[in-house]
Amino acid sequence: MPSLEPIVRSRKVEKDVNGVSTEVVCTEFSNYIFIVVTQYGKIGTLISIKPDSTTSDMSIPTFSTKVLLGNNEPLTHVCAKNLAAFVSQEAGNRPVLLGLALKDSSVDSIQQMKEMIKSSQVW
Repeated sequence: MPSLEPIVRSRKVEKDVNGVSTEVVCTEFSNYIFIVVTQYGKIGTLISIKPDSTTSDMSIPTFSTKVLLGNNEPLTHVCAKNLAAFVSQEAGNRPVLLGLALKDSSVDSIQQMKEMIKSSQVW
């Protein structure tokens, strides 16, 4: 009997980021990518990241972020774009749903988390 591909592909990575245990889970659905980056063991703030098609220069992709659940703060939007905009581009401009629960959102930590997302690629 041939092995069946799972309907939903998912990968999980766990690593210390600047001394804080951090988990990244990336899951591919047919119409979007779901990513959870947590240092608390829960989903946290839920953010939608979608590519914009309203820009006049298509060589410079832009993304809109919308907090669906949780803290709607400017830093949340900045972190979301830094962590997940490249995923949307690499996944054929599919929207990304991002769960963020961070103790440390420093530039260095965000960069390390971005690398964790890249290593968990399911798209």
